[in-house]
Amino acid sequence: MATLRIGAHVDRADPIAAALEREANLAQFFLGDPQGWKGPVVQFEGGAAALKAAAQAADVDLYVHAPYVLNVATTNNRIRIPSRKLLQQHVDLAAEVGARGLIVHGGHVLAGDDLAVGFDNWRKCAERTDFKLPVFIENTAGGTNAMARELDSLAMLWDAVGDYGLGFCLDTCHAHAGGIDLGDVVDRVRSVTGRIDLVHANDSRDEFGSGADRHANIGDGRIGADMIAAVIRAAGTPAVVETPGAGHASDIALLRKLLT
Repeated sequence: MATLRIGAHVDRADPIAAALEREANLAQFFLGDPQGWKGPVVQFEGGAAALKAAAQAADVDLYVHAPYVLNVATTNNRIRIPSRKLLQQHVDLAAEVGARGLIVHGGHVLAGDDLAVGFDNWRKCAERTDFKLPVFIENTAGGTNAMARELDSLAMLWDAVGDYGLGFCLDTCHAHAGGIDLGDVVDRVRSVTGRIDLVHANDSRDEFGSGADRHANIGDGRIGADMIAAVIRAAGTPAVVETPGAGHASDIALLRKLLT
């Protein structure tokens, strides 16, 4: 665990400098507006090649988070079709910068829709996407019509996409908010997906099962530092804190201490 890669979600202008400021060896960032539909752009001076070279020189692993608006599961054609296009654009550019993975939320269908349609939409997306790097579906905190909140729906999602090499990102806050006990979450998720590729290590401001996606710094929320460290230890994967930014360095230091 002492050599585990741990970092934070940082600003995209210079993710390398941001990681080093936090004494992190991993940086996650957006390549565009998380709430917008414009195509991804590398803001790092010198572009994709320069960012890739700088990350290698600094020994910082890069991960890209797809925009929140992206929803390939929905039955709304005006959202689903642009989402597929935007996903491919992010896959292409994330591969160019040398990212080790692209994280995308599982999405949801409209109220009253059959969840099976959403799972099938994910399958169609997986069939048509050129995965130039690993893509990790992330569990979400709320929504009765979500694709990846509950373990039962996650199992149906994996039945649809499991043959396409998609990975999984486990968010501790989202699991807690979604009503999944963190004590054995790693084993239970792996029994469904066969894998966990990344942990989003976030404490939660809200109670278990609240459905609220509100992150807290490690140890300042309802989950607690020891439990979050236990999840990372059990998963044995890199970890990213997506906590309030002023506490990133102390969050990373605390997790390293607990995992040493």
